[in-house]
Parts: sequence; C-alpha cells; structure tokens
Amino acid sequence: MISFQRALRLQAHLFGAALMLVATQCFAAYPDKPIRLVVPFAAGGGTDLIARTLCAGMSTELGQQIIIDNKPGAGAVLGADIVAKSKPDGYTILYTTPGPQITNPLLMKDLPYDTFRDFTPVTLLVKLPLVMGAWGGLPANTVADFVALAKKAPGKYNYASVGSGSSNRLHSENFHRLAGINVVHVPYKGGGPSVTAMLTGEVAYSFLSLPSFKAQFDAGKLKPLAVTSSKRMQDLPNVPTMIESGYPGFEAYAWIGIFAPAGTPAEVVAKLNKEFLAALADPDTAKRLGAVGVEIVGSTPAELDRFARSEYDKWAIFARETKLSFE
Repeated sequence: MISFQRALRLQAHLFGAALMLVATQCFAAYPDKPIRLVVPFAAGGGTDLIARTLCAGMSTELGQQIIIDNKPGAGAVLGADIVAKSKPDGYTILYTTPGPQITNPLLMKDLPYDTFRDFTPVTLLVKLPLVMGAWGGLPANTVADFVALAKKAPGKYNYASVGSGSSNRLHSENFHRLAGINVVHVPYKGGGPSVTAMLTGEVAYSFLSLPSFKAQFDAGKLKPLAVTSSKRMQDLPNVPTMIESGYPGFEAYAWIGIFAPAGTPAEVVAKLNKEFLAALADPDTAKRLGAVGVEIVGSTPAELDRFARSEYDKWAIFARETKLSFE
C-alpha cells in the first residue's frame, strides 16, 4: 500500500505526463490554421517582393496559407509592435529588416517593444547589398557628380529612407558624413513609396536593394550611381562600388529575418525554421533571388540572435559617434 505523499507525487507525475502529451500533439498539428506574416513596410518594395517570392511555395508545403500582412507606419514600429504583443503560438510572426529590430531602438524615443525581450529569433533569411539609386532627372551620373551638386547647394537635395530609424537612413548619414555634404532626410513607409518619390523628383536618391529599383532601372526612369557591396554586382556590371567611387571601406548590406513573439514554444520555432530553410533551398526560389543580388543565408535561431546582437552593438557605436537626432 503506497503512502499518501507517494500517491500525490504519482498523481502529479501522471498529470504532467498528460500535459506533455497534449502539448506534443498540439505542436505536431502545427500549423492547423493560416499563418500571418507581418511585413512592417508598404507593398511593392524589395523587402515585400522577397517575402512574396519566399512564401509562394511555403503554403503548399505547410498545408496552410501564409498571409502576408503589410503593416507600414511609424517607421516600421507599427508592424513590429503588433507581433511583439501577439499570442506566442506561431500564428503571427514578423518578417523584418535591421530597422525595426536594430536601428529603431537606437534612434527612436519611447519604442513600445524591446528587441531582445519581446521577440524570439527564428532565422536570418537573406542578406543583400544596396544600390544608390537616383532620380532620372538628377544632373548627376556618378557619386562624385552628386557630391559636387550637394556641395554647391547645401540642404537643397533630399534623400529617402524607409523610416526615421531605418538602417538605410544610417547608411545615407554615414555617406554624407564621409562626403561632407548636407542632404535632407525624408522618411517613407517602405521601399515602394521611396521609389515613387524618386520617380517624381521629390527626393534625389536612396540606398535600397536592387529588387526595389530593378523595374525602374530597366525602364530608364531611375539610374544607379553605385552599389554598396565589396565587388560590382552581377546584374549591374557597369555600376561602380562605393569603394571604387572614393569611399574606402564603405560596405553596406540589408538583411531580412524572421522573428516570433517571445515565449513561442521551441517546437514551433523549430518547425518555422525548418520550413523557411526549405523554401530558401528550393532551386527556383534560389534562382529568382540570386538574379536580383540576394545572398541566401538561412540560419539557426541561435545564429540569428548572435547576429542581431552584434549588429546592435555596431550601430550603437555609430549612433553615439554621429549624435543622430531622434525624430
């Protein structure tokens, strides 16, 4: 005959085992409804286009639709905050860039979320060099030409960013500091609106990914002045690098990662990681992304966490040195 305490312990063990069995069955069934992929930028930009390319085949493999939900606003804070405050069940996840996760916390006051407390890393998807694309009517065909124009008329020309706390704003400010020029910052809600502003001459230039610019470059409506990779891009062989344009060490890359709300079960994170990596490994997807200069990465959650923290530390130093103002 067992003691009362042993009976209680046995009952507790059985109850715990039952909970684990239920949880395992729930995770095994994941996903059993559509997944909401929040993109904190307007539709039509390069970031958005990459999301749609990646997710095209994933819905079939998962057996559930991945719904891309563009939520631009407040310098990408709106979309990131939606995910930070969502239920941590894997059904609302964030598709994001350095802006919402790394540079917003450094440049924006009263951010409603904490990058490292409120999110769980899933995978670093891709990295991609940027292009300094310019308004077609700008009387400058090289970086040197633009610098000369800006020096003649300080504050006359504008540049576009995808948000006040975005990384492409930091790349522009770094360029202006090195060149000794004064160019006015105009934030937009993503690459698509930034390109539209360039088409009308509202802004002179922006650092964006090639997918954001490609159609307009091909149509001759915008023009590339330089690329931010260490070597010339395959699709833009006649466009010099920023290094070749007189800025040694000027390399800049955008990146895109997937984050889930903090507290998302490890089994769900592992499932998402596996499916996104499988999408990146698809030959057709890899070919389409490679054609526009995208470098496929595909990391573990731990690797993304380490990468994000190193990026934060790097840009924190830059923000302190340049004393960029909050907006």
